[in-house]
Amino acid sequence: MVRYFEDVAVDETGVYGSYEVTLEELVSFAEQYDPQWFHIDPDRAAEESMYGSVIASGWHTASMTMRLLVEGFLNEIATLGAKGVDELRWYKPVRPGDTLRVRNTILETYEETEHRGLIHAKTETLNQDDNVVFSMIGLVMVSRQTTD
Repeated sequence: MVRYFEDVAVDETGVYGSYEVTLEELVSFAEQYDPQWFHIDPDRAAEESMYGSVIASGWHTASMTMRLLVEGFLNEIATLGAKGVDELRWYKPVRPGDTLRVRNTILETYEETEHRGLIHAKTETLNQDDNVVFSMIGLVMVSRQTTD
């Protein structure tokens, strides 16, 4: 059952997904979109990187976060897209073998028009050790329930 703007409450929190990051996927994404050596060269990264190993591109982390958020939350509400993202932050590197999940908390809701509302939601990506590796605040447009 699709939830509308009126069905979403401030302070509502959900935890969604489980996604294991593979070396192959990490390198493939980086080769296409962020080909810095510490994302694409495991041997060099192990020897020269301050991280001690190859790590995921931050944009890959953001993309994995979005996938988990869509599957766990956005597909369950009457979303109309987003107006933007604020406070995008990377806290810790994501490495091959990490398992990610997202925690999404509704911070604020606004009635924007007669037909839609705006939700400010903080999304945090956590690894298998419960460390926050990434966060953002999304500004999501959601349909309002209409009665005729």
